[in-house]
Amino acid sequence: MAQTIGNPLSWTARNLGAAGRHLGATTEQLGGDHAAGVPQIRKLEIADIGHALRAGWHDFLAGRTDVMFLVLVYPVAGLVLVGFALHMQLLPLLLPLVMGFALLGPVAAVGLYEISRRREAGQSASWLDGLGVVRSPRFGAVLVLGVYLAALFVGWMIAAHAIHGWTMGPGAPASIPGFLREVATTPSGWTMAIAGTLVGGCFALAALAISVVSFPLLLERDVGVPVAVATSARLLRENPRVVLSWGALIGTALVLGALPLLLGLVVILPVLGHATWHFYRRAVE
Repeated sequence: MAQTIGNPLSWTARNLGAAGRHLGATTEQLGGDHAAGVPQIRKLEIADIGHALRAGWHDFLAGRTDVMFLVLVYPVAGLVLVGFALHMQLLPLLLPLVMGFALLGPVAAVGLYEISRRREAGQSASWLDGLGVVRSPRFGAVLVLGVYLAALFVGWMIAAHAIHGWTMGPGAPASIPGFLREVATTPSGWTMAIAGTLVGGCFALAALAISVVSFPLLLERDVGVPVAVATSARLLRENPRVVLSWGALIGTALVLGALPLLLGLVVILPVLGHATWHFYRRAVE
């Protein structure tokens, strides 16, 4: 039977209401014992990354229009944040904003995981099916995990602001060229760049440990947020070379895609989102 959404406002309200009910149910389960359903981790090789990327590319080609529409809100939201930073004369936070925005990539790709899951199962896989993930009984857990990553993003922005104040002083730079020149040619600028890179790396590692396979796992199985996060952290611990390589690849691709006014993310995010689903399938029994 053909799917219709009727009035967009009523469709959105209905599905957000369902998501709210799922979130309430998830809150009751967060401290529960899911030991019986603890997923088993596989041993990964670097070749698994290539397999995941090829499978993600095939999923992207199978529904380019659908998936690009599905993730369009991500770069648009990024542009709004960049515009806000410029308006508020927060030029030193522009680069941390662009880099830190990658922390929220797994949240923006949730609909893509659902599309890949449905394609794998031989079901319909349009943008509407991707949005339909909000009706999943497990969407509440996904939402809670998204809040964790949003908190990491906010924490990184606060840390970046503190590092700039500590190294360069509290005043705002007069212009972007002047600020970049100061960063590249002064000891305080070098200190800020080094400190920001080290602290940002810690935030990126925390995000990777939390989310490398947790979102796809929550969509597929009723395991709860603690088990999903523990599984992601265990995967990093047991396959550090592969998982760190995967995280570096994703982070680099998202940052590069964000440079041309975040427009490159319209293609990069769908490919990486689909690939993340296939990486999860290679990583978890």
